[in-house]
Amino acid sequence: MATLTNSTALRRKARRERLRTLGFLSPWLVGFSVFFGYPLIATVYFSFMHYNQIEAPTFVGLRNWRYVLEQMPLFGPALCNTLWLVVVMVALRVVFGLGIGLLVTRIKSGVGFFRTAFYLPYLAPPVAATVAFVFLLNPGTGPVNDILGKVGIDAPNWFNDPAWAKPSLVLLSLWGIGDLMVIFMAALLDVPRDQYEAAELDGAGAFHKFRYVTWPSITPIVMFAVVTGVVQTMQYYTQALVAGKLASGVSIGPGTVIQPGYPDHSTLTVPQLVYSLGFQNFNTGAACVLSLVLFAIAMAVTALLMRRRAGLLSAED
Repeated sequence: MATLTNSTALRRKARRERLRTLGFLSPWLVGFSVFFGYPLIATVYFSFMHYNQIEAPTFVGLRNWRYVLEQMPLFGPALCNTLWLVVVMVALRVVFGLGIGLLVTRIKSGVGFFRTAFYLPYLAPPVAATVAFVFLLNPGTGPVNDILGKVGIDAPNWFNDPAWAKPSLVLLSLWGIGDLMVIFMAALLDVPRDQYEAAELDGAGAFHKFRYVTWPSITPIVMFAVVTGVVQTMQYYTQALVAGKLASGVSIGPGTVIQPGYPDHSTLTVPQLVYSLGFQNFNTGAACVLSLVLFAIAMAVTALLMRRRAGLLSAED
């Protein structure tokens, strides 16, 4: 009888603990279900439907998938542009952010000024920053080309040239590198000083101290910067759309339909194509297919980076 009573008490205690755990997890569970689970399920559902956001959706099977993967002419350029930005922009942002972080942490005086100067561009709203950058790089009236011309350098057309449009967007992203600078500065300042002192006693130079002391300590932060950078760049939309629109010279007014990708679809990204299909052409099914393809690529790249064999984390981490 006592054994039965103890067993019942243990079951009740375990039940209370499970309910308490669910209570603490409930805010996250609700948020995950409402803002991720339901939208993902709805996206999968509408990818098999013909839905123009007015009439009731009708089942069309794989017609939307075949249209996007086989017949849509802009899908290939948009995907290539997005992957190009992921590879080049993320890599350069991590390198420049780490380099500026190393530079600022080694400055003996005026650290606050330089830290503020590098961080301020990141605070600029994306649209305002893009407008200013397009003005600075305007091939006809921009001051950058004037300065380059005075020193004898043939300046490119920047956002008006298909070959330079994406590199110009990369320059814009490097201008607002303050977020990564602050993250890397915190990681660099957290490296134990005694390890640097031990390396100096062993005769290590600046390169060897970075390779064997600094890098192993900051690799988790580098991983964080790369993964978040990939996810953010996969969603790259505002800067490319605004830059292309301003460079094209078409005025923006009420009812204006913006055709993204100027010049010659060189700045067209998959998120722009999703918006154009879903909210300008009311082809919700095809837009959902593009969203799922983008989601699958982002998950695959993130999973690849998170593997230890990706080289960003050592075996001991």
